[in-house]
Amino acid sequence: MSVQNGNSTNGPKKDVLLEVQNLQMHFPITKGIVFQRQVGAIKAVDGVDFSLYRGETLGLVGESGCGKSTTGRAILQLYRPTAGHVVFEGRDLTQTKGEDLRRMRRRMQMIFQDPYASLNPRMTVGSIVGEPLEVHNIGSNRKERQERVQELLKIVGLNPYFINRYPHEFSGGQRQRIGVARALAVNPSFIVCDEPISALDVSIQAQIINLLEDLQDEFELTYLFIAHDLSVVRHISDRIAVMYLGKIVELAERDELYDKPMHPYTQALLSAVPIPDPVIESQRKRIILEGDVPSPANPPKGCHFSTRCPKVMDICRQEEPPFKDYGEGHYVACFLYEDVAQAL
Repeated sequence: MSVQNGNSTNGPKKDVLLEVQNLQMHFPITKGIVFQRQVGAIKAVDGVDFSLYRGETLGLVGESGCGKSTTGRAILQLYRPTAGHVVFEGRDLTQTKGEDLRRMRRRMQMIFQDPYASLNPRMTVGSIVGEPLEVHNIGSNRKERQERVQELLKIVGLNPYFINRYPHEFSGGQRQRIGVARALAVNPSFIVCDEPISALDVSIQAQIINLLEDLQDEFELTYLFIAHDLSVVRHISDRIAVMYLGKIVELAERDELYDKPMHPYTQALLSAVPIPDPVIESQRKRIILEGDVPSPANPPKGCHFSTRCPKVMDICRQEEPPFKDYGEGHYVACFLYEDVAQAL
């Protein structure tokens, strides 16, 4: 696979912030108690390629367990990838270690999924948000850091005088705002949003999404937005990548993907999204996928989706489909469109 840089020959060249090349994250399966030996591997991420442009939001969607969160963590080097390259601002993070990696981490942060589990219950809000400032030695003294923490709380919509309170004194939405403030503390340029609203009430989700969009405009942030709610992803994303069993099967501009889904898996996902129009909804045909998602420890030969695909062909069970551009930056890994690609 080649990295999708998306720079059209006719359009303006975009500023690439992040390039992911053949990213793999395999977790070993071991056997034995004293003398452990590896008997296999869980291929959570199995060859992912994409580029992320400065200032954009790339949505990453797929079923639970497909490798979305693992991809985000491997990009940030919270998991050291098994193979591949992650080039951030021109530097390969997979080859960066120690203090150099710590300095790079100032430029990239993460907002975690669970606002209850991601905040230390024994630390005050001031300590939680201020910890990155101390780790990266930002601010000349304690007073300056405290003022910075209060400023961050105000930016995310919290009372700056809450600085001495503990996480259990806040609601779920307020806790997630604290997580956003912590991510902003070191002035990053890139943030991985790992399903930041999935644990929140529906009434609060829109507030957090609006906050993320406002912060992106104000601080020129770039997001990798991981989610399974396709309506939310369409609202916030510029481009969308669809992931299945450790691989990206389709990547396109937001409206292009929703209006003209090409991969059978994407078509099935979008058919499950309700449309707020009873006439259209009654005429729409739902695509029901049969069977279960195969184990990432033993993925099927050829196309990973071949065991559930309603349009499967013989070649799909033998060979892995190439990830190609089928026009206008619409990338798909599917043999159904091979003739189209040769004609372009």
